Amino acid sequence: MSVFRFSALALLLLSACCWADNEEVAEEDSDLSVSELLMRANSNLVRSADEPTLIEGDIAIDSEAERNADPCTSRGCKWGKWTDGNVYIPYYITNHFSSREKAIITRGLESFSSFSCIRFRPSRNTDRDWLSIESRDGCYSFVGRRGGKQTVSLARRGCLYHGTVQHELLHALGFNHEQTRSDRDNHIRVLLENVQSSMQHNFRKIATLNQGTSYDYNSVMQYHKYAFSKNNKPTMLPIPNSNVSFGNAKEMSRADIARLNTLYQC
Repeated sequence: MSVFRFSALALLLLSACCWADNEEVAEEDSDLSVSELLMRANSNLVRSADEPTLIEGDIAIDSEAERNADPCTSRGCKWGKWTDGNVYIPYYITNHFSSREKAIITRGLESFSSFSCIRFRPSRNTDRDWLSIESRDGCYSFVGRRGGKQTVSLARRGCLYHGTVQHELLHALGFNHEQTRSDRDNHIRVLLENVQSSMQHNFRKIATLNQGTSYDYNSVMQYHKYAFSKNNKPTMLPIPNSNVSFGNAKEMSRADIARLNTLYQC
């Protein structure tokens, strides 16, 4: 074999190896929690004109008027239940993703069927409402069923993790962040003096239903203690014990599952 052929073959094998590594890096960065991954993926994004406004880091809204109201609880936002007791939610995964990336997304979609009556299924031409899962600017979702095509963004760079997929799907199912719960002040003290001034609105409380569940520090919807910090100091501390660990979830907690099953009467 000539030196030229050997070098070309070596280069080809090296490229294949590195391509595989790059495809798999999405699920190997296990040291970070879901909230840390979301903050990293959505920081310093230059948003295009056709992207929705984001609040609380990754919740999409259609207009500024929604910033001060919870559009989900103020109107019917649940997905409908069928006569067999399941909730079927159509989805379409755009062709932005590689087969490896689609597998990560599909795994997140299918995980819901193992602990709830939620069944994500591929969309059909006859579906009126469906989730369009796309790689756009960062990770985000609207809260609850919006009607028609509804974008869930899972950017190829930074959003393709099992827990991140679950987090955004929970938004689409009607759930907000744990730190915005109506009873938040009984469990979390927000330190606004450490929050970026333009991000303080992200800590507003919402008239959430909470589904009879207690505050969950381990929720996949709970942000970490330095979220939106301007000075590397905590923006949230648990009370009464400030040493309690929180915001470290890498997938849905038992309370997340219980809350989901209660809301949809699974």
